[in-house]
Amino acid sequence: MATLQIAANSNSLTRPAATAPATISPVRMWMAVVGSTLGAFMAVLNIQIVNASLADIQGAIGAGTDDGGWISTSYLIAEIVVIPLSGWLTRVFSLRNYLLVNAILFLIFSVACAFAANLQQMIVLRAIQGFSGGVLIPMAFTIIITLLPKARQPIGLALFALSATFAPAIGPTIGGYLTENWGWEYIFYVNLVPGALMIGLLFASLDRAPMTLKLLAKGDWPGIVTMAIGLAALQTVLEEGNKEDWFGSDFILRLTVIAAVSLTLFIIIELKTAHPLLNLRLLVRRNFGFGIVANFLLGIALYGSVFVLPIYLTRIQGYNSEQIGMVLAWTGIPQLLLIPLVPRLMKRFDIRLLIVVGFALFAASNFMNVHMTGDYATDQLFWPNIVRAIGQALVFTPLSAIATSGIEPENAGSASSLFNMMRNLGGAVGIASLQTFLSKREQFHSNILTNSVSVFEEATRDRIARLTGYFMSHGVSDQALASQKAVVAIALKIRKQANIMAFNDTFFLLGVALVVALLASLLLSKPGQLSGGGAH
Repeated sequence: MATLQIAANSNSLTRPAATAPATISPVRMWMAVVGSTLGAFMAVLNIQIVNASLADIQGAIGAGTDDGGWISTSYLIAEIVVIPLSGWLTRVFSLRNYLLVNAILFLIFSVACAFAANLQQMIVLRAIQGFSGGVLIPMAFTIIITLLPKARQPIGLALFALSATFAPAIGPTIGGYLTENWGWEYIFYVNLVPGALMIGLLFASLDRAPMTLKLLAKGDWPGIVTMAIGLAALQTVLEEGNKEDWFGSDFILRLTVIAAVSLTLFIIIELKTAHPLLNLRLLVRRNFGFGIVANFLLGIALYGSVFVLPIYLTRIQGYNSEQIGMVLAWTGIPQLLLIPLVPRLMKRFDIRLLIVVGFALFAASNFMNVHMTGDYATDQLFWPNIVRAIGQALVFTPLSAIATSGIEPENAGSASSLFNMMRNLGGAVGIASLQTFLSKREQFHSNILTNSVSVFEEATRDRIARLTGYFMSHGVSDQALASQKAVVAIALKIRKQANIMAFNDTFFLLGVALVVALLASLLLSKPGQLSGGGAH
């Protein structure tokens, strides 16, 4: 059995003393697993819970619509940068110290965000909250795949799946309810009670271990610097690219070059250095490599669908944040019931079959939304959301299990960092791509529809005449003004229809991404067919 003190990669310079398996009681094991997965759940939840209330926060702190996006972006950048660092920093400060300090900092800065007076303060506080919260995600995953015996790992991974798939789905529901009924500040206060429970569980379950500060001097600093600069630049490009017209902006172009150069250097450094920050050679292992591809595409669809659906409900149906949350609740509540059953299914069926069925259902849920109309609202979205929930519940735990099968304890830190980073990066890529795709497709459909509506057509003239009569019978005395209002009404109708068609195209694209993920999962080997370290 693996130890509580976790190494990040096989080339560790110094490994802390291990805790003998005999001294770790099952109760303490599960306390550590539950505490760490609760932390991961909160860290992921705080991405979506804020997005649901962004407009209210922007108004309260005086942020403009364009700049308000940095409230989420600052958190995501910090989180995605710290995830790959967590394995190494665990060895430097010890697992107990590193997790507890970051858990406490996460709570402190969660509360601090509620007191931010302006945008600058909020960005800084959210970045620190993201940096401390980002630690909680890979550490939970690492504890599960190193601390639990193989027979119990599916249960631990099912708990972790609640943070990876249930948290993004339920985040808008919680955020919308709290914002509408209590105020936006409570989306940060809600972390306090589960956070206190998390700290208590971790404090009682994790063994004390000495820090190894000398590893700071021997760290892979070129890799750390190039990775941090590259990921931060890439995340900023993805978040701001659509707003800044992508490569039409010198700012985006420069950041893209910086990201490309930095990440290329990072890969070269990691492959050549004797003691890399991340063991990238894990990617050539068949299950881990294809698992990473499927996980990246899962991140695109997972975060992309949570991004697209609220925009549709706001723009087309005029829903407020609480109403949006109630619609999205049906992508979350079924998962809460299904995910605990997945470990049993993994014992009965080939886990590759579960992954394929999960991806197929998730893809089908998106294809069910490609024929939406203006009347497509809560009732019509119910079954697609249920199918999506079942698919997500079936995918994540088996995919995590098969991807990490054969990973040695000394490589657990690298595997955890890469697996979780790529899912989050997939989410960032997905949201950025879908923003641009949605905008371009709306313009495309708008042009097509506008060209087909001509004043020379009798049907168009008849429609304008009827609308003019309607406006004149409802208080508009000037016929010219009534006619102008009629033309505007038709233009708005065209734009609404173009938007709906663009959303249909976007859901189709998400479905295609999941089909590709399904194909990648077909290339996975059955865990029993692998040798100890995984097959190439």
